[in-house]
Amino acid sequence: MTPHDWLNSENTVKRSKKPYAHFDLRTDIGKQKFYISNSHKVAAHGFYPFIHYQIKTIKFNKTKGPRVKTRDICYAAHIDRCIYQYYSFMLNELYNERVRIDGTSDVAVAYRTDLHKSNIYFSKRAFDYIKELGRCYVMIGDFTHFFDNLDHDYLKRQWCSLLKCDRLPDDHYSVFKNVTAYSKWELTDLLALNGLSDDWAGRKNLNSQVRVLMPRQFKENRSHIVKNANHYGIPQGSPISATLANVYMLEVDKLINDMILGLGGKYMRYSDDFIIILPDVAELNAAEAFGKIHTLLKTAPRLTLEQSKTQYFHYADGELENCGKQFHAEADGSSRFINFLGFTFDGRQVSIRAKTISKYYYRMYRKANNIAKAGGYTPAGKHISCENLYRRYSERGADGKPGNFLTYVSRAEREYGSNEAITRDTKRHMQKIRKTLDGKKKDRKGGALNVASPFKSNLFIFCAAINKEQEKTSEID
Repeated sequence: MTPHDWLNSENTVKRSKKPYAHFDLRTDIGKQKFYISNSHKVAAHGFYPFIHYQIKTIKFNKTKGPRVKTRDICYAAHIDRCIYQYYSFMLNELYNERVRIDGTSDVAVAYRTDLHKSNIYFSKRAFDYIKELGRCYVMIGDFTHFFDNLDHDYLKRQWCSLLKCDRLPDDHYSVFKNVTAYSKWELTDLLALNGLSDDWAGRKNLNSQVRVLMPRQFKENRSHIVKNANHYGIPQGSPISATLANVYMLEVDKLINDMILGLGGKYMRYSDDFIIILPDVAELNAAEAFGKIHTLLKTAPRLTLEQSKTQYFHYADGELENCGKQFHAEADGSSRFINFLGFTFDGRQVSIRAKTISKYYYRMYRKANNIAKAGGYTPAGKHISCENLYRRYSERGADGKPGNFLTYVSRAEREYGSNEAITRDTKRHMQKIRKTLDGKKKDRKGGALNVASPFKSNLFIFCAAINKEQEKTSEID
């Protein structure tokens, strides 16, 4: 696709429209296509600060218990977002061409514009290859704080390499500078300056405004702007960050892929998660191969493995063994399954990852339990419809648009086939919904029926139960 075609695509324009309020007025690529495609305009463009906030999620582990995971998100001003989207497209096109030349087109499977495949497809490719080999070693790993650690000088060199130049053109340098030496403004501060509470209602109110701050207020409160003073790190959430992550890995991906292909194996990477599959060889040779991978990863500055999450497995004719401690003292030796792109392989069957299933049931139970607690009626005595509950969490909403989690489950089953255990953990979802709705249902007078609710208020217990159930089923099968 040419830049002209991309700029005039209905889908491009649609994806560039965002409802949130920012420092500038809302706009889209359809309105800004002549500006953002003018290299002189972009070179001289004054970028606004990103607005920054944190997403906190609770992660549960059967042995370590619950922990809070924090993810930093930055979102760009509307005109800046259009520029980032345009340059992301151009870099992606060059990247696609480059990896075809390098022979690494099958390595990076995230944030590509030419693959048109989902994580379902790529996870199946990996698991099918494991089964095809019959006997092999598997390494699963991810990088520590990937986006936060991308070295700016190294990124610029890879960017230049992609453009086949020694020095970035002025427009590209402008984009590079503002996505590396970026500035940000805390969302909490913007809410406070607008006299709004830091909650859902306050954020909704803020995003209903024309701007988060008027130009005069922006100038008067510039002290709130914080710049990235480090020589590393790019913001998560910008339209170009994912593409730049792939660009950063250009040389490393080729080095590792060339090595793995030479050994008859496969290397696939989805952002900061990767899988390496090696045909079964003598243990010493496998150790040497994995050791060399660690060395090759060090060729990119600040690229480090999360050793506690790195896993090594040996697969032999349907049997899967975690052999992590044989290859690295800090490797995760607890997992019995290979988890990749949201799917789990136990050596015999593929299923949807237990954490994904747990999240689905947790949200479903929470909503159903709230209805049950209210006895099916609002404080004003109006009947609470369960339509939204069934639309979002049951097979009733799976066939429509936009669909729900069970739509995804059905797609996965079609891709993998009925021989895998894709639908195993969601088959009885309707019964679980009905039991939860009936379990704590109140009578019209407000008295609760003496029926135990199947809902577990402690999500850790529930996640552990799902994991245990999945392990049991795998053993039975």
